[in-house]
Amino acid sequence: MTSAAFDLAAIGAGLSFAAALDELAQTLDTSTSAVVSAPPGTGKTTLVPPLLASRSNGRVIVTQPRRVAARAAARRLAQLDGSPLGTRVGFTVRGERAVAKQTRVEFVTAGVLLRRLLNDPGLQGVDAVIIDEVHERALETDLLIGLLSEVRELRDDLVVVAMSATLDAARIASVIGTEQFPAPIIDHVVPAFPLTERWAPSPVPRLDERGVTRGFLDHVASVTASAARELVRDHPDADVLVFAPGAREVSEIARRVRDRGDGLDVRELHGQIPPGEQDAVIRGRTPGALPRVIVTTSLAESSLTVPGVRLVVDSCLSRYPQRDAARGMTGLVTSAASRSSCVQRAGRATRQGPGAVIRCVDERSYAAAPSRPVPEIAVIDLADAALLLACWGSPGGAGLRMIDPLPTDSLADALTVLGALGAIDDDGRATDEGRALARIPTDPRLARALRDGSPVVGSRLAAEVVALLGGDLRVPEADVAQALVALRSGRTPDARRWRDDANRLERMVRPTPGARSDLDGVGFLIALAFPERIAHRVERTAEGATFLLASGTRAGVSGTLAAVDWLAVADVARASARAAAGSGAVIRSAAVLTEAQMEDAASHLMTDRVEAEFSGGRVHARRERRIGAIVRSSVPVRASAQDGRDAVRRALRRDGLRMFTWSDTADALRRRLAILRREIGAPWPDVSDPGLVETLDAWLAPELDALASGTPASRLDLSSALRRLLPWPEAARLDELVPERLEVPSGSRIRITYPESDSDRAARPVVAVKLQECFGWAETPRLVEGRMPVLFHLLSPAGRPLAVTDDLASFWSGPYAQVRAEMRGRYPRHPWPEDPWAAAPTKHTKNRAVR
Repeated sequence: MTSAAFDLAAIGAGLSFAAALDELAQTLDTSTSAVVSAPPGTGKTTLVPPLLASRSNGRVIVTQPRRVAARAAARRLAQLDGSPLGTRVGFTVRGERAVAKQTRVEFVTAGVLLRRLLNDPGLQGVDAVIIDEVHERALETDLLIGLLSEVRELRDDLVVVAMSATLDAARIASVIGTEQFPAPIIDHVVPAFPLTERWAPSPVPRLDERGVTRGFLDHVASVTASAARELVRDHPDADVLVFAPGAREVSEIARRVRDRGDGLDVRELHGQIPPGEQDAVIRGRTPGALPRVIVTTSLAESSLTVPGVRLVVDSCLSRYPQRDAARGMTGLVTSAASRSSCVQRAGRATRQGPGAVIRCVDERSYAAAPSRPVPEIAVIDLADAALLLACWGSPGGAGLRMIDPLPTDSLADALTVLGALGAIDDDGRATDEGRALARIPTDPRLARALRDGSPVVGSRLAAEVVALLGGDLRVPEADVAQALVALRSGRTPDARRWRDDANRLERMVRPTPGARSDLDGVGFLIALAFPERIAHRVERTAEGATFLLASGTRAGVSGTLAAVDWLAVADVARASARAAAGSGAVIRSAAVLTEAQMEDAASHLMTDRVEAEFSGGRVHARRERRIGAIVRSSVPVRASAQDGRDAVRRALRRDGLRMFTWSDTADALRRRLAILRREIGAPWPDVSDPGLVETLDAWLAPELDALASGTPASRLDLSSALRRLLPWPEAARLDELVPERLEVPSGSRIRITYPESDSDRAARPVVAVKLQECFGWAETPRLVEGRMPVLFHLLSPAGRPLAVTDDLASFWSGPYAQVRAEMRGRYPRHPWPEDPWAAAPTKHTKNRAVR
């Protein structure tokens, strides 16, 4: 124990995890890693950091998934330690820092530590890292575990402890330990206070195509107000905690509860309210104050404790990022919360005694919810993560021990984005530009807009726009410029945090002149960050307008932005047709863009080329100027020979050879060649659709040139084209192997019908001939060097089928007698001899045969 040891007995008074400290200390005597599993509110976040600090001389860093949790945990430990915040105990979050040289325990967000690792891979002066709330599976936490696994290969003295309320402890232990020796697990179990479960299903749907319904928000507020009045009658010192999926729903429910709940102090708790208001909620109720109803997001689910709560009202909804691979976008999706999350929420009511939870769903819906939340790494945009890994020297996470690998498809999309930004080279390694972007704590696309946009529109405006887009701030009516005006006025709740972020970002780029009131550059900055989201209006309706993005996605918008021609879109998300003006996606934030700005921001997406296509049997060409999928102009032109050939090839590969009209001669030749390929193989050509499309230049080159120059497809002689595929000298035997006609005993030469080129192997060549022309024919002819017997369709004098056989001798000796008995009366003028072997074959009637 060092001279700067914390008084663990005083700090742990009343905290159940104090009983597990000896076990953890003994474990760390023999291991430099451990997994701590303990329920929320037991004190692990308060006690484990000072324990580790008391065992070393260096600093202990504790990560939290959210800024408010990091600040709250630091303030709580400093208070229990009796030291001013920012001395022995401090914190660092984005835009705020309270640490000193003598700080022993520093609480940070996972993102802060990730970027610190890029600058100091060895974590000099740090003796231990505690990763808290691992079960939430935040992307930055997963990445941090991977990077620390490599740091510990160089620093075997670095202690790493993973902590969570509920987690797959064995799996985490295998990752933060070694393959031979998984990290020891400290499982602290505490008898839970009784929890009463109540169900209050909503009479209206929770969700519709626009998100959370107003009717459901009314229901949650009504349930909350009624339950709160009932609770405070019996427990005047108790508070109510209400879980909603997002900040908008928090505000809506809080407003409704205020309207219904006289005598209640209704508070909001989410990441977008000022830090001071967050801290006031977390500190708890002062003596004599009104009972509190705290409406919160998942923020209070596990990463911080709100004291005094005895009742939880749970919407059982959750909001999480979801990547839409088809449209190349990531947005927030609201759906049923996982059962494990709901259990965590309910546990907030039993911290200090018996509690209750009211779930605003029925039991069947609750049981149908997913058991656990999906890890962020599986559903989120990975551009920022991929850049960080490239800067670390492990592109794509190669060589790192991670809980889950980065999904292949999402990683490929992220690498494409980084390549377009010039942030990585062909091997996936970070370039100088990539390292510069990584030093800016925001998405690399926004970092690019800040760096490249500042010299054009001014560093202040660039910083303001990037702070707005990177800060998850509300954008009313999807209009970023108007949201910026509101933030500058200071009238919005987010204004202070936004201004601090903008100041910090402005200091990261070279100062450049730019008027604060000038909003003309907002669209340009967005287009720099997201050039593939430049959008052109394609339809205007009473509900709004539909825009086509350069990426090919269609998205709707309403309000004033629906009236403009061009937009730079910052955020687009999936939505229903009604919510997105019939487009299936909705624009959530954008700004007006001029064509000149578009050309400056996205010149790499602009093309000016002739587009030729083959349709209706002819080649049609247009000269098109495009930005991605958006056609800016299109005029008809004459296709060059090469463009025409390419258009025909594309059409053939898309539609196959059915686009041609095959003459009887060409079709017959193709069928004959198909039989030879089937029975003999090479060198006879493959004339199936795929085979012919693959060898277009070998047999159709002159015809392709003719089509390219305007000749209609109907004029092509495909028979001559196919003959170019005949192999020499084998082609000299074509008529011998697969003759066009077969001479029958009557002297007639009957056309042989060969099976279609794509028929199965059992299909045979067919000769349809009148029965009388084959009298006395015993030996069934065989084609292709005797490989294939001909199948005879023996016809009546009227040309109707009488029998099908490939064994003429057996037919004359057996079935013929039955055919003769049935047909001689119907066709008396034609010969039906008793002995077909002795009869003369003929194609005529009996009288004409005699003459």
